[in-house]
Amino acid sequence: MDLSVLLSFIGLSVLLTLTPGPDILFVITQSIARNHRDGMAVALGLCTGLLVHTTAAALGVSAILHQSAVAFQLLKVAGAIYLLWLAWQAWKGSRYASFGETTTPIQSSFFALYRRGVWMNLLNPKVSLFFLAFLPQFITSTGAPVAVQMTFLGLLFLVQALVVFLTVARVAQSLGKILFRNPAWAKPIERIKAVIYLWLGVRVALMER
Repeated sequence: MDLSVLLSFIGLSVLLTLTPGPDILFVITQSIARNHRDGMAVALGLCTGLLVHTTAAALGVSAILHQSAVAFQLLKVAGAIYLLWLAWQAWKGSRYASFGETTTPIQSSFFALYRRGVWMNLLNPKVSLFFLAFLPQFITSTGAPVAVQMTFLGLLFLVQALVVFLTVARVAQSLGKILFRNPAWAKPIERIKAVIYLWLGVRVALMER
């Protein structure tokens, strides 16, 4: 793969990562409502999910799964249910939201948020479909074996996604500090999160192959 193709891949990957979707919106909402540390936990979880998708795509597992209508539907339903559960948790948590309190019922541990990021990514059928459609466009017939190229491109996508997510988390945290100078913003932010998760859950539920 020559340098121009590599730079094109990285540039497109960054743009696609910044496109509004479950992953980037999850990072933003967690960072605004809480802090950069929580955004980082989510980002690491999401990228762990990307690592699994990369491995599945390189081994051909993703292609096999998406040839099965039943497997696709099961993954889609699981993803939608998970997002709707997050929406309910955020809405329920809004009753306790009060900026400036160090301990509230809506606080989550680093590992809990990391785990949410992993499941958010793994249960999104769009991610594996994206890998199957996007990565092969940059694979050359004269290069290394296809599985090796898929793995390299997937890992490269993962690295840029982590950089983008961490940068977005930092910016979102700064925005959150401005918003939460007024404690009255705490409850509306949690409810906005709930609406975003609800919208994403409906989108996943209505997704077609």
